[in-house]
Amino acid sequence: MTSHPADHPPTSSEPAVSHPSASGTAVSETAESLDLGFARVDLDREARQGLPEVVYGPGKTADEIIAIVSALLARNTGAVLVTRVGPATADAVLAAVPGFQGAGSYDAVARLLVWRPAAPRGFAVTVVTAGTSDGPVASEAAAVAKAIGLTVDVVRDVGVAGLHRLLAEAERLRAADAVIVVAGMEGALASAVGGLVRGPVIAVPTSTGYGAAFEGVTALLAMLSSCAAGVTVVNIDSGFAAAMAAHRLAQPATRRRLRTASAPDPVETADTVTAAIPRDPTTTTATSDRQPHDGRRLPASEPADNGHIGNEPANRRPADGGHVGNGQAESGQAESGQGMS
Repeated sequence: MTSHPADHPPTSSEPAVSHPSASGTAVSETAESLDLGFARVDLDREARQGLPEVVYGPGKTADEIIAIVSALLARNTGAVLVTRVGPATADAVLAAVPGFQGAGSYDAVARLLVWRPAAPRGFAVTVVTAGTSDGPVASEAAAVAKAIGLTVDVVRDVGVAGLHRLLAEAERLRAADAVIVVAGMEGALASAVGGLVRGPVIAVPTSTGYGAAFEGVTALLAMLSSCAAGVTVVNIDSGFAAAMAAHRLAQPATRRRLRTASAPDPVETADTVTAAIPRDPTTTTATSDRQPHDGRRLPASEPADNGHIGNEPANRRPADGGHVGNGQAESGQAESGQGMS
């Protein structure tokens, strides 16, 4: 018999499956979600967005993270991530969660747990920081982006107080499909980068700076007010959000590559065959048959686009200059006396 908490009804029309969790708490599961009692795991997010639900670590116990991660690993196929995790919690989770296609890993600087990192998919992201103090946020952006299959390059400490440092890396930034700019204080680096590159720019304000920086609010408002049109701005100190914005930008390109790779070879048709036939540059016809410029096949008696009758001998059709050959064309000379190609 299906059972679930009254405040968590099934989210789809399919029957819910109930079974006990590791802690003995009853849970219910549908094709779209898994109710653990303390959390309802979104099982369908990978199908909708190309990536399983990402777990936000703060406020969760190690046991709760273990249960959620285990559910995601068992029911999804993509990378599983837990953000903002301290070392002690990370050690407990890694010890308790079985390795799926390899053990999990922990990046202490980025505070990120990762299982099943995605293979690179050819979308290049460059993460650039204004100063060394912005490093932890940049590390989170880079680690998340790499874990979900983006190709990552990092350019550190090129803030606008030494603009020559940024200009020296301009070509490196322009080579990226998207640039993530991480800056605190006045946040001017986002506008400077936005004026140098043509690709998408994702700006991350950080809480770096003294009093008037207002723990990142000044940089946030500056980036939102950027005169470099089209700069995307995410939340303060959220390297994770910047990487996810890049993930969304990469989705159309990934789908196009998959469609191209799976497309069948083009079928040869009469039109493609005609297009491949060499043409005499002094006539409007293919050398193997007479064709007007638009590719239509004309009967011998129908005038071509240039007004000449189709059954006229080839050596009597007009050269590029519009003159009709007077017999000299057969000897390789046009009326102008120039050699024909």
